[in-house]
Amino acid sequence: MKPGEKIGPVLKLLDQYYGDAHCTLDFSNPLELLVATVLSAQCTDVRVNQETPAIFQKYPTAAAYAAAPLADLEAAFHPTGFFRQKAKSIQGICQALVEKYRGQVPASLEELVKLPGIGRKTANVILGNAFGIPGITVDTHLGRVAQRLGLTASKDPVKIECDLMPLVPQDHWTKFSHQMIWHGRQICTARNPKCSACPILPYCDYGRNATKG
Repeated sequence: MKPGEKIGPVLKLLDQYYGDAHCTLDFSNPLELLVATVLSAQCTDVRVNQETPAIFQKYPTAAAYAAAPLADLEAAFHPTGFFRQKAKSIQGICQALVEKYRGQVPASLEELVKLPGIGRKTANVILGNAFGIPGITVDTHLGRVAQRLGLTASKDPVKIECDLMPLVPQDHWTKFSHQMIWHGRQICTARNPKCSACPILPYCDYGRNATKG
């Protein structure tokens, strides 16, 4: 079955089993989501959510991050891991926001990816969840599930995004991303995927081959 033929049934099943899929990072504005997304690299969303209330209270604006001593940011980010890199990244981003956007997070992909350290994945997270602008977020989970389903043959995140965009209705892009990520975390794991419990197994190239016999 070709990708265009299976995407309809796959979307229906994703809606059925992951109808409440959503961003699991806590935030109240675009800047908070940007910071939380950077902090979530190599860290669980649960852990990030434990740390961000105090961080957001201490640094309520981009200017606050930009002006903070780097050592203070490192201490605040320490529990999320890779804290030195994250401190430099977030401070660099916020300095750019202050200098170019009056401290506001821009609401376009083109402007977001010009910020230091912001790629298409982070940009689409921000656009889809903070601004309501549809985007497909290709993280490791979505990429893996899309490959196994046979919706893409690429391993490059940008190419995967481009393969999926014409298949999935645009108004479904953000929700689809969350659904695929949730499915990748719960069922279609990197190691030992639970193919026998997978609701979309009939449309999965990898799963049907893995369960033969």
